[in-house]
Amino acid sequence: VQLQASGGGLVQPGGSLRLSCAASGDTIGTYSVGWFRQAPGKEREFVAAFFRRGYNAYYSDSVKGRFAISRDNAKNTVDLQMNSLTPEDTAVYYCAADSRLIMSSVRTWSNYDYWGQGTLVTVSS
Repeated sequence: VQLQASGGGLVQPGGSLRLSCAASGDTIGTYSVGWFRQAPGKEREFVAAFFRRGYNAYYSDSVKGRFAISRDNAKNTVDLQMNSLTPEDTAVYYCAADSRLIMSSVRTWSNYDYWGQGTLVTVSS
């Protein structure tokens, strides 16, 4: 599967952005899909994920209640709606997919085999 992330940009604190991860080459509904982010000088961190079976979603504590991950099987996309953004959310956001993860592994970026190219989100006034 090939992944392409889009939707990043510059937004003011308190604003919203919607990122999209478009898949090609396979059906994204059969994959666990995660969003990760990496800020300058920091390690890549987990943001949100769908386990491949069902619609269970997982979030990091830092985004829970503000971000929402959703999957559109017809469009073959997984989106990340980000609300109430703060400067601490500034990072390059990556989507990733894997068809063999177990549920307990979806939060670890190194477990994913397929990655999109990243999209930059900058939260600043």
